[in-house]
Amino acid sequence: MDHDPAPDQDVDPAAVFARVVALRRTAAQQERAGVAAALEQGWTWARIGQALGISGQAAHKKLGPGPGRTRGGRG
Repeated sequence: MDHDPAPDQDVDPAAVFARVVALRRTAAQQERAGVAAALEQGWTWARIGQALGISGQAAHKKLGPGPGRTRGGRG
C-alpha cells in the first residue's frame, strides 16, 4: 500500500499515544525482568541478544550494568 488510509475521526490520538507509552513501559519492564532471570540462569549476553533479535553487545549496552543502572537493567 503506497498511502495511508483516511484518518479515523473516531480515534482519540491522545488516548492512543497514552496506550503506546504504557505498552512501552510494560515491555521495558518485562525485558529487564527477562534479562535479570537469564543472567541468574547463566545466559551469556550473546544468547540474550539473540533472543531479543539484537547483538549481544547491543543487549549489554542497552540492558547491562552501568552508571545509574543495576545488574540486568536500568535502575
